[in-house]
Amino acid sequence: MYLWAIVTMLAITAYAQKPAIPRDAKIEAKIEKTLSKMTLDEKIGQMLELNFDVMGRLQEDHSQGTPKMVWQLNETMLDTIISKYKIGSILNAPGTRAATVEQWQKWIRLIQEKSMKHIGIPDIYGLDHNHGVTYTQGGTLFPQPINLGASFNTELALTGAEVCAYESRAGNCPWVYNPVVDLGRDPRWPRIWESFGEDAIVNSKMVAAEIQGYQGDDPNHIDKYHVATSVKHYFAYGAPWTGKDRTPAYVSPQMLREKYFEPFRRAALAGCLTMMVNSASINGVPVHASYEYLTKWLKEDLQWDGMLVTDWADINSLFTREKVAKDKKDAIRIAINAGIDMSMDPYSVDFCILLKELVQEGKVPMTRIDDAVRRILRVKYRLGLFDQPNTGGKGYEKFGSDEFALKALRAAEETEVLLKNEGNILPLKPEGKKILLTGPNANQMRCLNGGWSYTWQGSKAEELAEKYNTIYEALCTKYGKENIILEQGVTYNENGAYYDENRPQIEKAVAAAAQADVIIACIGENSYTETPGNLTDLWLSLNQRNLVKELAKTGKPIILVLNEGRPRLIADIEPLAKAVVDIFLPGNYGADALANLLAGDVNFSAKMPYTYPREINSLNTYDYKVSEEVGTMAGAYNYDAKVSLQWPFGYGLSYTTFDYSNLRVDKSSFTADDILTVSVDVKNTGDRVGKEAVLLYSSDLVASIVPDNKRLRDFTKVELQPGEVKTVTFRLPAKALAFVGADGKWTLEEGDFVLKVGRLTVPIVCSKTQVWDVANYL
Repeated sequence: MYLWAIVTMLAITAYAQKPAIPRDAKIEAKIEKTLSKMTLDEKIGQMLELNFDVMGRLQEDHSQGTPKMVWQLNETMLDTIISKYKIGSILNAPGTRAATVEQWQKWIRLIQEKSMKHIGIPDIYGLDHNHGVTYTQGGTLFPQPINLGASFNTELALTGAEVCAYESRAGNCPWVYNPVVDLGRDPRWPRIWESFGEDAIVNSKMVAAEIQGYQGDDPNHIDKYHVATSVKHYFAYGAPWTGKDRTPAYVSPQMLREKYFEPFRRAALAGCLTMMVNSASINGVPVHASYEYLTKWLKEDLQWDGMLVTDWADINSLFTREKVAKDKKDAIRIAINAGIDMSMDPYSVDFCILLKELVQEGKVPMTRIDDAVRRILRVKYRLGLFDQPNTGGKGYEKFGSDEFALKALRAAEETEVLLKNEGNILPLKPEGKKILLTGPNANQMRCLNGGWSYTWQGSKAEELAEKYNTIYEALCTKYGKENIILEQGVTYNENGAYYDENRPQIEKAVAAAAQADVIIACIGENSYTETPGNLTDLWLSLNQRNLVKELAKTGKPIILVLNEGRPRLIADIEPLAKAVVDIFLPGNYGADALANLLAGDVNFSAKMPYTYPREINSLNTYDYKVSEEVGTMAGAYNYDAKVSLQWPFGYGLSYTTFDYSNLRVDKSSFTADDILTVSVDVKNTGDRVGKEAVLLYSSDLVASIVPDNKRLRDFTKVELQPGEVKTVTFRLPAKALAFVGADGKWTLEEGDFVLKVGRLTVPIVCSKTQVWDVANYL
């Protein structure tokens, strides 16, 4: 597969002996030469990242006839900020709204001209291009990361990242704030959809693939079609105790090391050039203030020489919210000494003034400043910005191309999950049946794309996605407009919060059902991200649930389409549906993909990337502790589960069937130094081609601390023709079965384990206990 990434991901030697990213002597010499010529002001300026908004303002534009407000760059302001404060980075889209590729080329080229003129060092411009070029009009938007997690196909992650990198550089942007590997383990959290789901291994393999796609094969020499990544948000950001964004996490040391740290460890080893830091705190310690987490765990233990950037104004939060600093100056002292290299201080240059004072007062050592600036310069040299500060124009003709659109469509088709199909109501063939299409998500692009789509919240940008199909438009194309009756019953209030709905008109949808043979109810959420996406009730809105309940009384079969960024509770309406499809946030081509899947032109192959809860008091993950088992779930779905849930992690149906057989392992007894070769035969027992995600789990039957029920250890995806059999083989390092003990050390204990694929299991035995200090295990 991706040789460089695989080698680094499987490295088992101590990090202290081998840098995460191989050093390039020529680049290091250039860094030292540049650093030796820099003044203190220039060094500190490199450590500041400002929001582009402060360099312009909204003005009324009459050029198109009808007056409208347009953001205009103040070139004098830009020149003053760069020449006086020597800033090293600028970020964001003006007004957090997508600009054209031509605008980006012009703006960033001007920034680079002034940076080279006044500092002799190029700027590094950064954008939140999270599922494609979020902030560039006309580019290609792929499914959101949660969809990619559902695919269990790392090739899709790599391809989407390659396209995003190409189109970012077409707009002259060399740095993207992605991938996101905050484990989505709490369904209340408003950013669960920005991750690849709840599992550490899924996030780890996906992040390695995306880094390869974004950065290319060599992190020391990134070409003009690739970008630097900023893996975020280091770390445990997705584990807030309250479920609310940017609130504290309280996580056991074992879970922190084994699960939340793991995707970032893999990212460092895969060569990511930068990471963005968790805005909140872990066990009472703000991550921006933690020398242990920023410097020891990441920079020293992994020998990672990349750059750490704060999230939005998060040094300020150390005194305004976290109350661990008395003022901004004190907060800067704490954060920089902890290991922060660049401050995203979007609206103020106070950082430069205050940090200079701290250095002159001896409160921040010059060695720490030099280390931070080396890391910033290293990113810029690795990107080749000193030699070629600008990209775009000729050579980027594939921007927004049909070729890229097809890749996004194929990705969407492989990331929507079939959860229920009673009586094989699906596929729904285009044979003249009348379809009632209802629900608030039936005719809107905003819902399909989610947040970080043309605007920060994904709102008020429908005109930028006009050329793409809503679900209504896609079904009209597939089944004929004359066969689709659109009566939504419930709609969103686009002038309110994401959860606000207009007065329902459920009676109109019920009346329209009289003319229909089948009902497709598109329900879920409107778009949101970050703190505006917080909620107080995980249940799907009452209006939407009442819509489904009233439609069920008509006796017409109902197909539920869930279009949501997190799993909203639907236990009271799921039994009313004949079929359920979860499309998550599939992007601009998600509706076309859904139409293809519903009609059977394409087969379903995705599986749940997180556990879908059934009850608000039963929020759990698949790898729960065995002592959490409280009884067998009753009802129509019994997956041998011992905790209550709606659908389990890794669950998904297909239009064909698969059979697993002959699970075997080459060693029934093993020690920590062994590699276990695990094989299983997978057969397509149905009558049509299909893809199957094959998941390898392990269970530690008895341990010195309460073991997890099971843990995913690896996965792959295979395509099988009807009747075809393929042997799937995994190579599992035995030490991967270790856990972090009560003493904080990695431990592989003598005793019994079980490996599981599908419903098959095979026992294995560890014959010798081994214990590692962290640095020797990693």
